[in-house]
Amino acid sequence: MNLVRNILSLIGIVTVIVGIGAYAKLSPMLAAFDKFDDDAVATYSEMVSKLIETGNPAEATVWKVLANEDQSFEDIDQTIKVVANEHNIKNVGELPLWKQVAAMTGEEQRIAKIYMFCNPLTAFQMMDFSDAYSAYLPCRISVVEDKKQPGRFWIYTLNMDMMIHGGMPLPEPLRSEALKVKMIMLDVLKRAKEGDF
Repeated sequence: MNLVRNILSLIGIVTVIVGIGAYAKLSPMLAAFDKFDDDAVATYSEMVSKLIETGNPAEATVWKVLANEDQSFEDIDQTIKVVANEHNIKNVGELPLWKQVAAMTGEEQRIAKIYMFCNPLTAFQMMDFSDAYSAYLPCRISVVEDKKQPGRFWIYTLNMDMMIHGGMPLPEPLRSEALKVKMIMLDVLKRAKEGDF
């Protein structure tokens, strides 16, 4: 009986020591989170869940949808351009990646195209807040043919929640502008998936 009591006491002591050590290490991090945007914890929780589920950090930081089966690449391409134009975001570049790779290798490739969009006024506001945001510009949408289902297309864009909610709250009117861009990108995704233009 004494042996069991001693083992349980030892486990209790080790647990307390580990708890104190964990608290000492995590306390500054938790204090920093108190100053972050109200949605920061939810944003990072979602990212960590996706990371654990997929093991892929890129998957954890994007929004993606599978286009409806009846949507051809041409349908998706046209919808993306029309919806972006409707929202008055500038098409600042397109990269037909599959064509470039096919030209370089002489081999047919699955379709993969990257679109670059920008609202210059919002982009500059983001950079005025932090020049580091320039690395996230311009906003991108990509259309990628599924590896296993030729003729089916995934549509991707960066999950903007980390930029908007991941740290200290963005000041107004920058926060409102960033939320507007997020809604535009999600609208492009949704409507390109459905062919709604």
